[in-house]
Parts: sequence; structure tokens; C-alpha cells
Amino acid sequence: QVQLVESGGGLVQPGGSLRLSCAASGFTFSSYTMSWYRQAPGKERELVAAITSVRRTNYADSVKGRFTISRDNAKNTVYLQMNSLKPEDTAVYYCSANGVFRYWGRGTQVTVSS
Repeated sequence: QVQLVESGGGLVQPGGSLRLSCAASGFTFSSYTMSWYRQAPGKERELVAAITSVRRTNYADSVKGRFTISRDNAKNTVYLQMNSLKPEDTAVYYCSANGVFRYWGRGTQVTVSS
């Protein structure tokens, strides 16, 4: 059974940091490109960051220099370190695995507010 379980979301003040984690199981994690997406109320889901099986990364322009995606294949986990958070980063953040199949987690809420 495939599972992607996100954690680490919460409420943070502008300028603060959070680290999201996504624990994966049920598929060959190391072979998949892992991504973080987000969806704010009333907006479409958008790609935030992705990391390939060979650790090549790409980021949305809006988060470049502030967010870092990484993966630990030994723990089947992908991370998103988010620094210098802004109110516009408020969204539900989803973990996604893309390979032979496409899998999605249920999401974790990130709220940036004073």
C-alpha cells in the first residue's frame, strides 16, 4: 500500500522557518522524482520544488533562495526547508511522487501570519 505522509506544517510568523517532511512507503522511493506542491485558497495547485532520483533540483521562482528540497533515500523521506517565510506562502503543501505511477499525500497546512 502506497503512503505519503506529510508533517511539519503549522503557524509561523513572517520571516520564520519551517521544515516539512514527507515519509513514503509502498514503492521504490529512490527511483522516483519527489516534489512539493502547494495550493492556496481559491488558487490552483502549483509546483514548489522537485528533486530527481539523481538529486537534481528545481524550484518555483517565488521560492528560489528561500526553500530547499532534499531527500534521504535510506529513510524514504523528502524534506522541504522553508526559510524567510512570507504570508503569500500560506497554503496546503502536498508531497508527490512521480515515476512509473503518480502518488499524492494528503497535505499539511502552512500558515504564515503575525
